[in-house]
Amino acid sequence: MPKIIDHTKRKEEILYTALQVFSREGYKDSNLSLIAFECGISRPTIYQYFRDKEEIYYYAVKLFTGKMFIRYAEIAWDDSKSVVNRLKRICRDIILTAAKNRDSLTSLVDVMIQLKKEGKDFSDIIMRRTAKLIILFKRLLRAGVYANKLAEHSVNEVSTHLLHLLESFCFQMAFLESYDPEASIKLINIYIDSLKVSEGLQ
Repeated sequence: MPKIIDHTKRKEEILYTALQVFSREGYKDSNLSLIAFECGISRPTIYQYFRDKEEIYYYAVKLFTGKMFIRYAEIAWDDSKSVVNRLKRICRDIILTAAKNRDSLTSLVDVMIQLKKEGKDFSDIIMRRTAKLIILFKRLLRAGVYANKLAEHSVNEVSTHLLHLLESFCFQMAFLESYDPEASIKLINIYIDSLKVSEGLQ
């Protein structure tokens, strides 16, 4: 009886192996033959899943962000929690998920920097993958203002601030050994608390 292959699982296994190879060898010096060898599969087999190294990178960004957004949508519409609590939970989860996958995050950022030196810009893919998060932040912020829990503010600016803070934390996490996720969570909570309507005005 032929062996049944879980293609989704195999694709993810190739991805994680590729990130390890990119990190160890450098993106420029890595190739699909080496990745296939370390996966224990043939080069023709790897072509069934990815055309080239760049496609592996795009898939990595899509995979990591896609799984997270499903979770955040559930948190965002949990009416049993306050808007402030939901914003904090989403930001906390992003930071802790990045910390849990720190090696993969470092590899992704390292590849991005290497490709930037080669003249390739990943701004578009990053913007596309974070657009859902920005929309989620905007909806929660508007709901908070409407419920008189958050002060009147520029929803566009605040959602951008939150995204930039999270991006900054992820870059720090990728390169600083002394990075402390809890300190980042505390900082972003302070920022979110600063948006609340003061108790005397409620």
